[in-house]
Order: sequence, then C-alpha cells, then structure tokens
Amino acid sequence: MSSTVVPKEDPNIDPYLSIGFIQNPDGSSDPASLLPVLSKDIPINQENNTWARLYLPRQSESTDATTDKLPIVIYYHGGGFVTCTAATTYFHKLCFEITSEIPAVIVSVEYRRAPEHRLPAAYDDCMEALHWVRTTDEEWLTRYADYSKCFLMGSSAGGNIVYHVGLRAVACVERLMHLKIQGLILHHPFFGGVERTRSEIRLANNKAFPTSVADILWDLGLPIGVDRDHEYSNPMTAVRSHALDKVRDQGWRVLVTGCDGDPLVDRQMGLVKMLKEKGVNVIGEFSDGGFHGVEFGDDSKAKILYGVVKNFVLSS
Repeated sequence: MSSTVVPKEDPNIDPYLSIGFIQNPDGSSDPASLLPVLSKDIPINQENNTWARLYLPRQSESTDATTDKLPIVIYYHGGGFVTCTAATTYFHKLCFEITSEIPAVIVSVEYRRAPEHRLPAAYDDCMEALHWVRTTDEEWLTRYADYSKCFLMGSSAGGNIVYHVGLRAVACVERLMHLKIQGLILHHPFFGGVERTRSEIRLANNKAFPTSVADILWDLGLPIGVDRDHEYSNPMTAVRSHALDKVRDQGWRVLVTGCDGDPLVDRQMGLVKMLKEKGVNVIGEFSDGGFHGVEFGDDSKAKILYGVVKNFVLSS
C-alpha cells in the first residue's frame, strides 16, 4: 500500500492563495498581504524528504525582535501515521490560527509516513526536527523566537508523537542546550491497545473514527510483528518511569485535550491519570459530545481549543 504525498505547494489546497489573494466569507477577495500570519516551507532532511512549515505573526516584523520574542510551538500533524501532511488544509488552518491567537512562532513538521516508513521513523524525524530548530540559522526563529519557551504540540497521531518525542527529549535535555521545552500539548492523542476500552466498545461504529479504522492504521504504522500493546501504541504497557520522573523534575507541564464522543477518550483519560500518579503536572481538558478531531470541523470548538492552548502556553 502506498500513501499519497501532497506537494507542499499544491495550489488545490487554496487556489486563491496560489495567486496571492484570500477569499472572504461574502465571496469578495483581498490581497494576501492582509493575512495576519506569514508562512513558508523549509527543508530539514532532503534525503528523507522531511521539511517544516513555519508560521510567523505578521505584526512581529514591525516589533522590536530583541525584546518581544515569541514562544515556539513545534507542531506534529495527525493522520494515523499513514495519511495527511503538514500542508493538509485543516492542519494548516489550525497552525495559522494558533499562531495569531497566542501569538507564537509555529514550526509544523513533515515527517515520514507508514506503511513505507513504519514507527519509529516518525519519532526519529520529529526528534531530528527538534535539533534542527535548535541549530538552524533560519531568521524567523533566530530573530523572533524565544528558545527558552518551547512547546511540543500534536493532534491525533501527532499527539502520540508529542508523548514519545517528549520522553526522548527529556532524556537528552542537556543536548538541546538553549532550546528549553516548557510543556507538551496532546490534542486528541492517538493511542491503542489489544483489549478494548469501554469508550472503544461504546463508539465502535462512530462515523468520525470507527475502531476498525484505528486498527488498520496501527497495522500499517507499527513495526512488523508487534500488536497494539506495543509501547508505541499503548504507553500503559511499558510505563517509562525514569523518563517521566525527569519530566516531573524538569517542571514540564502536560496538557491533554479530548471529548467523550471520541472512541479514544478512555485511553486519553487513562494517560492523564497515570501521569498524575507519576507526579507530572498534567491538565486534562475533556468536553462533552463531539468526536475525534472535532475542532477541525467546528469553528466554535476550535476557538475554545485555541483559548485553552493560549492560556497553557502563556501561563507556563
């Protein structure tokens, strides 16, 4: 099976932007120069075809970059490790709007995907992106970003990546030097396991994300020969106490968001409970109703999420 690669500059993502305009809700259009956020794509590892889409609030260009530097949010997109890219419309929209809302510099990472590149390839690429942020001379980072205020954020599979990359990063925190991680943000994180949870049974036929689809994604994404109780899928089967102790000791904060209409909600809440038991400063934000990734289809829910993320980042 081959995953589809979406070109970074695909004009079908937004045909108006491809000719330098933005479309307004009333059907009119304006020059793209009125956009509140700038973005551009930068290669990370050309051999692996990994890259990052950077987002910068437009007003930052006119501020004093020596005194008004912005937090860095390193974002990992979802797609079950198999589909989607950093250029997928709804991930682009989320990064665009969070950049403006906080405001922050966002680095959205494109990583290798399964089944051609099974886990831990995505973890390796996203860890490499951390070191790239630390060492690059890219001006949007060196001029506008506050390296002492770094956050890792991801949606769905990206939330899973945040957890595993965070545990890797805390084990080599000295090597990250001036890049100081302050918190991890897991938005509807994608976890699994062999034994079904109550929410997986209750929502097995959920239209947004049925359990059968999750199973297929794990079959395609996990290393060959392992099941869904592998630690990449089910962190409860191999609790990494030493790494979590370091997360606690470093003072990192963790935010986990979800909703009770998501089949994965019991696993997400179980993770929050385990982190609390390990002494990690963790916040669980779970809403009623909804579905997996509801914020991508409901602007009112998205605005609530942006406010939660903003408060988390600015209070850290």
